[in-house]
Amino acid sequence: MNPTKRNSHAIVEFVDVLLRDGAVIQADAIVTVAGVPLLGISLRAAIAGMTTMTEYGIFDGWDADHRRRNAQP
Repeated sequence: MNPTKRNSHAIVEFVDVLLRDGAVIQADAIVTVAGVPLLGISLRAAIAGMTTMTEYGIFDGWDADHRRRNAQP
């Protein structure tokens, strides 16, 4: 039996879902040397299309300012 769905468009489908629905990545790390904590890293990143970002209230101010500046002659 051969598969009916091809995987050749998997990356395109992944990017489409990512831009449409978005994703949030959160990570915390502590760098230690010889048991002594030296550096703490806290990372939170959101990736999505601008339509999705503005629907959730992220980048509202930036989007409005950017559109206003680009609309000026």
